[in-house]
Amino acid sequence: MGPRTADNASKNEKATTSSCVGPAKPRLRSSSDGNIYTRRTVGGRSSSSSLTLSSPKSVLKRPVSTEELITPGGPYIKKTFTIVGDAVGWGFVVRGQKPCYIQAVEPFGPAAAAGMKVRQFVVSVNGLNVLDLDYRTVSHLILTGPKTVVMEVMEEMDH
Repeated sequence: MGPRTADNASKNEKATTSSCVGPAKPRLRSSSDGNIYTRRTVGGRSSSSSLTLSSPKSVLKRPVSTEELITPGGPYIKKTFTIVGDAVGWGFVVRGQKPCYIQAVEPFGPAAAAGMKVRQFVVSVNGLNVLDLDYRTVSHLILTGPKTVVMEVMEEMDH
């Protein structure tokens, strides 16, 4: 979907530059199916010519059903984010199915700036309910839609 993630320097990554003030920060990029394209580090140096593809592991603590998310009085709250994509994408990775969830959020990307976090469940994309769709379909909706995406998510309340 154009989303990407970065957690630490030891992970492989495909870097692009950020439009931040100060030194450029590495940006990751993923494919539309949520897999992450990475750049290998050789001897402490990165090589952009040797890209690999890796599938991120689930960040969920346990499986969650659509019914659990929409049950009134449940432990989830709804949040709405408006994310304006940049030249690289929107800055997040969607995974899973029925419901999809946010697998990763790039620290310096548009999604992080909007407040999106990992482990949030995607409820709607640009007003369309996506609770019963898989991540490929949700990614396609985002990729083929406008540069600005409005997403509703459900997040577990902190106790």
